[in-house]
Amino acid sequence: MFLTVALLRKGIPGKQWIGKYRRPRQVTLGMKRGMIRRLEIEAENEYWLSRPYMTKEQEHDHARERRIADWEALKNLQKSNFPAHRYAVDHFNHLNVTKKWTKA
Repeated sequence: MFLTVALLRKGIPGKQWIGKYRRPRQVTLGMKRGMIRRLEIEAENEYWLSRPYMTKEQEHDHARERRIADWEALKNLQKSNFPAHRYAVDHFNHLNVTKKWTKA
């Protein structure tokens, strides 16, 4: 069907670079080089991902001390930003100037 449309019509209807019946792009040398470069990068990534740095036994809990230290540092940081405790006695202490309601 596409061959019939291509042969019997005078051209590509509408915009030639978008749509269902668009004009196919020519594959250039730069496009081939870019694809080869991306495939080489992907192959290198697969190579390095296929060889783990640590065994499963070494990897298990290898960062426990660092995670605990980070958690403690985060808790201390949150505590340092927390305002000091306030008590009602301190807040209402200015009312104790005369104390007319007590015998003292």
